[in-house]
Amino acid sequence: MKQAIVVRSDLGMGKGKIAAQVAHASLSAAEAAQHKKPGWYAEWKDGGQAKIVLKAGSEGDLRELFRRAKSAGLPAALIEDRGLTQVEPGSVTCMAVGPAPDGDVDAITGKLKLL
Repeated sequence: MKQAIVVRSDLGMGKGKIAAQVAHASLSAAEAAQHKKPGWYAEWKDGGQAKIVLKAGSEGDLRELFRRAKSAGLPAALIEDRGLTQVEPGSVTCMAVGPAPDGDVDAITGKLKLL
């Protein structure tokens, strides 16, 4: 079991901003899994909460990954920023898929590069 978090690389966010957005995405997707796939969530949590952080080039890329994850029945979260610091309000900054079986996550994010 693992979780993949995908961050937009075109926004020019600072390291701290990226860390905060990744945390939002990870927690939101984990909560979705806890509600919809409690067995997956428990296995992931008990197994060390494996995560990988990847990058995508645009909002369209993130929205497509999110759409594919939801279509596959996987827990996922799409994060829109409030715009109080570095990005415009409503900017889609990142998304997360999982926790879910490794192969299911890889089917959505396997071609992306590490952040």
